[in-house]
Amino acid sequence: MSKSERSLLKDMIRIRTLEERCAELYGQTKIRGFLHLYIGEEAIAAGALPQLRDDDNVLGTYREHGHALVRGVTARSIMAEMYGKAAGCSGGRGGSMHLFDADRHFYGGNAIVGGHLPLAVGLAMADQMQNRDRVTACFFGEGAMAEGEFHESMNLAALWDLPVIFCCENNLYAMGTSLESSESETDLALKASSYNMPAWRIDGMDVEAVAAGMERAVTTSRSGGGPVFLEFKTYRFRAHSMFDPDLYRDPSEIEEWKSRDPITSYASVLTERGSLSQADEEALWAQAQEEVDDAVAFAEEAEWESPATLTDHVYGPAPTRPGDDAKGEPILDPDDWAGDGIASNREVTA
Repeated sequence: MSKSERSLLKDMIRIRTLEERCAELYGQTKIRGFLHLYIGEEAIAAGALPQLRDDDNVLGTYREHGHALVRGVTARSIMAEMYGKAAGCSGGRGGSMHLFDADRHFYGGNAIVGGHLPLAVGLAMADQMQNRDRVTACFFGEGAMAEGEFHESMNLAALWDLPVIFCCENNLYAMGTSLESSESETDLALKASSYNMPAWRIDGMDVEAVAAGMERAVTTSRSGGGPVFLEFKTYRFRAHSMFDPDLYRDPSEIEEWKSRDPITSYASVLTERGSLSQADEEALWAQAQEEVDDAVAFAEEAEWESPATLTDHVYGPAPTRPGDDAKGEPILDPDDWAGDGIASNREVTA
């Protein structure tokens, strides 16, 4: 196995192992709230993210565990966040849908459908204004294409030639709504091309096709070619979330897509090339299991966030007005703030 082949297969296996353990832990109520699994879609994160530099920006949806893992967020900090522990990558405040790591330029985990696309445009605009040759990769589902933010973001990115790669993970169902029921034009790459940017469709179940397509998009955008739209055709093997009874899909359709499992398919390709032995594959699964076991043990032992920090990152410092010094003076003295962090009713004069 070449280094690149091994890395692609290894990352898909790591994602699958993490996700399957999360499903088990959810059933044990170790993980609470919402949980959206990426099982079946691993080839996209595993193939696309390694084509980016460490200083490039990445944004994802609430189905972002695999993206975070491949981006370099540790399995320990991801699992601790799932548990709601203080050692989590978001301090235990985000949970499954809000993984975040600024050091790795991983800006979520965003729960609002399409809400992070304008953020991607803003990050790319900042890089352009600062003459940084970064690109911003924004991952979203096809359901976001029915949102106004999608169209606004595509238009501005194209108008200003921003280095954004719009990565649509088209798994055919926006929650329980099929693509045909929500989009009048189901060729999403064609639809995106109306914004005067390069756009093409990629087999999202083929990790090497994903890697090649993303590499081409990154090269185009980083060299001044402006935004690029990629439609990754994929499928989630699990329901939309752990709460979803999944009554809107024909079981035969699910089984048909499972026959194209990106992990087993790629393992077969590598075996046919003579690059992968059974021992090699078993070793990769064992390493992933060890990594996830370690992450779970870490999360189990990690400390819960102290109630004393409940208002941290919620209330900012007292607002200020210009004063005689450069720092300004507080509008309100500390005594003017109620114990719950809300300003008192005492009148404030200019």
